[in-house]
Amino acid sequence: MTRSLHLLTLGWLLTMLGCTGVPDGVKPVQGFDLNRYLGQWHEVARLDHGFERGLTQVTATYSLRPDGSVKVLNRGWDATSGKWKVAEGRALFVGAASEGRLKVSFFGPFYGAYTVIELEPERYSMICGPSRSYFWILARQPKLDAKTLERLLDRARALGFATDQLIYP
Repeated sequence: MTRSLHLLTLGWLLTMLGCTGVPDGVKPVQGFDLNRYLGQWHEVARLDHGFERGLTQVTATYSLRPDGSVKVLNRGWDATSGKWKVAEGRALFVGAASEGRLKVSFFGPFYGAYTVIELEPERYSMICGPSRSYFWILARQPKLDAKTLERLLDRARALGFATDQLIYP
């Protein structure tokens, strides 16, 4: 019984650690400055997931909490219900604060990867999760100029993200 419990615990820990990993070949930005990243971002493109399905006008707002962690406030318009959907989470750095690699939780002790892979803090950010199934392009304004967007899509494609499946809310 004890051996089974240890194996189950080990399996759970490995699963949880895997949720905060980075896809092979993807590197987080270096020289990350959280203070420049804080504030509101608009979702320009994303891969589809149930937790955002059908939402438009999606924003993510980041602010500091008193304990030094990051408050994450995601908001999107659900036309079906005629209401805003809001989710509040908490993000922590996985390693050095100068690396764009965090873990974020919206559900208690369960964290997922949030890796910034391209960034110009005043204009845009490109983020992925623990696998290539999670991908977003954010911008400080609701729209991003076509040239910049195409460059980001080219980079994402080269990194193996399914850019042909992106949603532009």
